[in-house]
Amino acid sequence: MLVEVKVPALSESISEATLLSWHKQEGEFVNRGENLIDIETDKVVLELPAPQSGVLTRILKEGGAVVAAGEVIARIDTEAKAGAKAQKAAGAKQPKAEVVPQEKAVVAAESPLSPAARKLMAEHGLSPDAIAGSGRGGLVTKGDVLAHLEAAAAPAAASKAATSSIDLPALLGARLEQRVPMTRLRQRVAERLVEAQRTAAILTTFNEVNLSQVMDLRAHYKERFEQEHNIKLGFMSFFVKAAVAALKAFPAVNASIDGSDIVYHGYFDIGIAVSSLRGLVVPILRDADQLSFADIEKKIADFGQRAKDGKLTMEELTGGTFSISNGGVFGSMMSTPILNPPQSAILGMHKIMERPVAEGGKVVIRPMMYLALSYDHRLIDGREAVLALVEIKEALEDPARLLLQV
Repeated sequence: MLVEVKVPALSESISEATLLSWHKQEGEFVNRGENLIDIETDKVVLELPAPQSGVLTRILKEGGAVVAAGEVIARIDTEAKAGAKAQKAAGAKQPKAEVVPQEKAVVAAESPLSPAARKLMAEHGLSPDAIAGSGRGGLVTKGDVLAHLEAAAAPAAASKAATSSIDLPALLGARLEQRVPMTRLRQRVAERLVEAQRTAAILTTFNEVNLSQVMDLRAHYKERFEQEHNIKLGFMSFFVKAAVAALKAFPAVNASIDGSDIVYHGYFDIGIAVSSLRGLVVPILRDADQLSFADIEKKIADFGQRAKDGKLTMEELTGGTFSISNGGVFGSMMSTPILNPPQSAILGMHKIMERPVAEGGKVVIRPMMYLALSYDHRLIDGREAVLALVEIKEALEDPARLLLQV
């Protein structure tokens, strides 16, 4: 019996997707639930499992094809058996070597590459010789490339992530250019940023916070916290809790505009901006007010890892009533974060720097951070925005308030 392999249902806001990498070739046997191909949408990379066990008899859409939800991309024969034909078909699919001029800055296919691996390596200017393939016949897979990129990345080079796909040495000295297509995610980010600038009246208010007490609290309890919860105590959980306290005090900051209506949300779904190899994504902490510090830290760590692996789901990236962006991890001292529609406000965190401040008539050195709250002035008045940011500041400067909920 022939079974059709179809593109799964996509989000309401997504009309099409791009096929990345076939993990099975024509003639090969596949087990039910085994990942056949990766599908890239505007938000996430999805895995498409085999609907039934059998032989993949026909691939109708190759890697790189643009497809719509429900479109048939392959067929599986549940009664056929794989044999020599399968091996021959798989071997015939191996990419051939090609000679490419250096000035084109395109990855040469000297080693067998899967379509997804070829695309990733082209985006990051990698040579096939630098990566050992783990697939059949030495095939370099998408996972091999991701593992190589993650191993090569260092914390000190985090600020250079945005230009990691540029093969600068190959371009210098000959006035050459490198042109690479934008990923679907990057295109979507660009669209949303322009949409936010065009439709919302964005203003930003600033303040600074003394993080002495937060840092002292972390230093005092970090070892016991990690032993008890098997996760490190970071700064983000404090900021999430402080933001929730401010959103409860000023509901408009947690609201959104829908046409001519204001929608006040009776829940606190906080978006956490996470940088990945594919670009910026904002997974959502659902019901953040009901989460403990440990719950928040675990979820954020999980988001970060799965963002690198491209494993976040659409549901995790959809919705949200407020967002937090931490540019401080890249060294940013001050910035004006852009709204994440339809949300009406976003908090920007920055680098912690020891600076001289006045306390009790004396100049002392304290760990200070600039805070920025960008908001939609159509909905949020300046008074509410300023007071909400002050609420966040005061909660962080006296973190016992967050624990006692006062």
